[in-house]
Amino acid sequence: MTFSIVARSDDGESWGVAVASKFLAVGSAVPAAAAGVGAIATQADANLAYKYLGLAHLDEGATAQVALDRLVEEDDDREHRQAGIVDSDGNAATWTGSDCFAWAGGTTGRSGERGGYAIQGNILTGPEVVEAMERAWLASSEDMIERRLLAALAAGDEAGGDSRGRQSAALLVVRDGAGYGGHDDVAVDLRVDDHTDPVPELARLVDLNELYLTASTPEERVPVDDALLMELEALAKADGKDSFHMWVGSENYEMRVDTSPRPAWIDRRILEIIRGGREEGPA
Repeated sequence: MTFSIVARSDDGESWGVAVASKFLAVGSAVPAAAAGVGAIATQADANLAYKYLGLAHLDEGATAQVALDRLVEEDDDREHRQAGIVDSDGNAATWTGSDCFAWAGGTTGRSGERGGYAIQGNILTGPEVVEAMERAWLASSEDMIERRLLAALAAGDEAGGDSRGRQSAALLVVRDGAGYGGHDDVAVDLRVDDHTDPVPELARLVDLNELYLTASTPEERVPVDDALLMELEALAKADGKDSFHMWVGSENYEMRVDTSPRPAWIDRRILEIIRGGREEGPA
């Protein structure tokens, strides 16, 4: 009842899962990942213990195939399960039990020197869903892993996806120090739990996640001189805030403005937003 992709980025620094289904809140059940360890998706008649046991096996040094073999061997209902897994080295494995509802199947592969992926689905319109996802993943090698996973999910959706329809989608990406403020490894953790068109809605959330929860690159930073600082203070007060610093905090833009008492730079998109040049969204 689900299609998913589990992958390690080609640079070897990130792991992630993207999933969609005609099922309520699929993101609460299917994906799990840990930076430096790997990622896993458990679906069909999902055994949620696969997530924690699978990551534990990987953390103990098992390859993706060995970890998946252990999960399947220890599960009496293995023929009703489907899972994909990728390990710390980008090795990938997938399993589709013989009792999963048709069309059901999956594929694995390598992308780049350090990347790897497992794609799987059940109750799909046909094998073209998995094939489209694989093509999209391989064709987007220049993008960040979250964008690649999203592209693969969108391709599977456009190819037919879940034969029963659409309801939910989710995206989970981890890499060391990527969490808010650098305090954990969660770079992206987004869910669309109940929606008539969940994959495009997930794409919208990915854009917002980038704006609010990722730090500006040096190329995106505009130096704040005295004249610009005066402008920013005036714009903040015109918006009802006591100061530009208060405006940044109230709008949750701390990741994209220098937080020093006297900010040295501002993200170009945030500058456009405070000036009223356009609505929030991707560059």
